[in-house]
Amino acid sequence: MTNPATTTSTAKTSARSDTTVIERESGALSSTHGTTTISDVVVQKVAGLATREVAGVHALGGGAARAFNALRERIPGATASSGQGVAVEVGERQAAIDLQILVDYGVSITDLARAVRRNVITAVETMTGLEVVEVNIGVSDVHLPGDDVAADTTETGRVL
Repeated sequence: MTNPATTTSTAKTSARSDTTVIERESGALSSTHGTTTISDVVVQKVAGLATREVAGVHALGGGAARAFNALRERIPGATASSGQGVAVEVGERQAAIDLQILVDYGVSITDLARAVRRNVITAVETMTGLEVVEVNIGVSDVHLPGDDVAADTTETGRVL
């Protein structure tokens, strides 16, 4: 990932054309009315949710992360991690995002990567105001149609 903290571009957005100017400084959005700080976890979750919205993305994360998440989902009351398979680096005004995805068989990976990048960049920039400088995508595996049934069967062949 590139280091977004080392970039020097100046970002100013006019919230109201005649009065308030919002400047992105030191990882926070500032105005005359106060400051808003955006955590790395927020960017990570937004990117993860935006990735899952794209058809053809079966799951996020590597094999071990997906196995751990599958165990967590079986615990009553536990929820899946929305940041699984997502690493972010947030600087003063910019963010870089790394994704690990599992794609559905038959989907064009290049088209899928393009759609994921577009969706992630739009969601993160819209929700946080940070400029997304890069979205790196690692495809860790291809999901085959029968994989879910095979994973949920016992030694006797019964579906759990």
